[in-house]
Amino acid sequence: MDEYILNQDSSIQPLLHQVRGIIREELPDAQERMSWQMPTFWKGHNLIHFAAHKKHLGLYPGPEAVEHFAPVLKERGYKYSKGAIQFPYGNVPLELIREIAQYCGKE
Repeated sequence: MDEYILNQDSSIQPLLHQVRGIIREELPDAQERMSWQMPTFWKGHNLIHFAAHKKHLGLYPGPEAVEHFAPVLKERGYKYSKGAIQFPYGNVPLELIREIAQYCGKE
């Protein structure tokens, strides 16, 4: 995961470290690993992934979490699909990411 973050544009590395730290705080028993070429938190199965893209941070908490948070995501104007959420750089809601990670730890 360290190598993944270091290989991203230096302008987004601090954000990636923040996201990693938030997820680590909320899922302290999860193992960090790379899966599908993305930083992943795993505990018997993949709980949540995140990834840097050209214009957005991708968060991949799975379809149940996306469905659960869809009203908030829609209200705030974020793009999402069955298992993925796009947070444009400059508008990444760290507290919402914290809530999503908490949800992933409970499900």
